[in-house]
Amino acid sequence: MAKLEIKNLHVEVTTDNGNIEILKGVDLVINSGETHAVMGPNGSGKSTLAYSIAGHPRYEVTKGEILLDGEDVLEMSPDERARLGLFLAMQYPVEVPGVSVSNFLRTAKTAIAGKAPALREWVGEVRGAMENLRIDSSFTERNVNEGFSGGEKKRHEILQLELMKPKFAVLDETDSGLDVDALKVVSEGVNRAKEGSDLGVLLITHYTRILKYIKPDFVHVFVDGKVAEQGGPELADRLEAEGYDRYTKAAS
Repeated sequence: MAKLEIKNLHVEVTTDNGNIEILKGVDLVINSGETHAVMGPNGSGKSTLAYSIAGHPRYEVTKGEILLDGEDVLEMSPDERARLGLFLAMQYPVEVPGVSVSNFLRTAKTAIAGKAPALREWVGEVRGAMENLRIDSSFTERNVNEGFSGGEKKRHEILQLELMKPKFAVLDETDSGLDVDALKVVSEGVNRAKEGSDLGVLLITHYTRILKYIKPDFVHVFVDGKVAEQGGPELADRLEAEGYDRYTKAAS
């Protein structure tokens, strides 16, 4: 049973106007097999949480801890965190010119596993995952995310998730920019990654539509860099009906 613990996390971002504190004391615990949805209005700190977990250098942790199975990941580089079992699906996946999807995937798998996967088995695994995500086989020879549509980039993120098999996946607004069909395909990919594994998921979203396909065990409402309320799936239904007004008014 793996555990991801976030304790009293404070995070600052450097801007032209100086350092701004975005996260102001976040506490969160995610166990293996659990799905946690983080919801909240724009600017509430949801994406800052995601990038802080992954180790983005722009985000400075000024106080608190992030522990994976008791190990302090704040002392680790992003690639060390990935090898330990953390995965981030970005809201805006970056393009990597000159690196093909096939080379990228195999290199990433080798780095995480510590050895290169057996070629025949790997090719079959990649092909099967791509078929499930409705990704054309020609994509393996294209440069990573270069010229991809928004939906294609998000499917490629979930392809990585299925192949890398992390302990915990942080999905930063994976539903952003997806049409109904792409949303269903991506959600099915996340659910497949959870089937038969102990994958823990931290799903960051503005809207409840993705929660119709990926069922959360817990819902956390973020407002002004803190957790304003926590509950079960019924909390997401209430947010759909009422919005975030009562939280933002209380915070102001």
